[in-house]
Amino acid sequence: MKTLYTSALAALIALPLGVVLPAVAQTAPAAAPTMDMKMSESADMTEGEIRKVSKDTGKLTIKHGEIKNLDMPPMTMVFTAKDPSMLENLAVGDKVRFLVIEEGGKMVVAKLQPFK
Repeated sequence: MKTLYTSALAALIALPLGVVLPAVAQTAPAAAPTMDMKMSESADMTEGEIRKVSKDTGKLTIKHGEIKNLDMPPMTMVFTAKDPSMLENLAVGDKVRFLVIEEGGKMVVAKLQPFK
């Protein structure tokens, strides 16, 4: 009798799952939520301090905090500026916030702004 009761209970539990799960599996996956690009960029910006600027090569050295979007720990490293004109008003010691992306195996500063 206990086996019959257990089997009936299992069937009652499994029946709704048997109806719902295939229906869920057949629906198209929802589109990934989109974020406003400006919000996403500001969330991924990192604070740093300019250590060296080479306007002729488009390179800059930044001592920075953790770069979360690239899972990179704090360090000092050389980056390439996506747009060399962003280096025009930079000087050693300037505090900045910047967005780094990986492009062609290089770490590229895509956005840069002064930070106080």
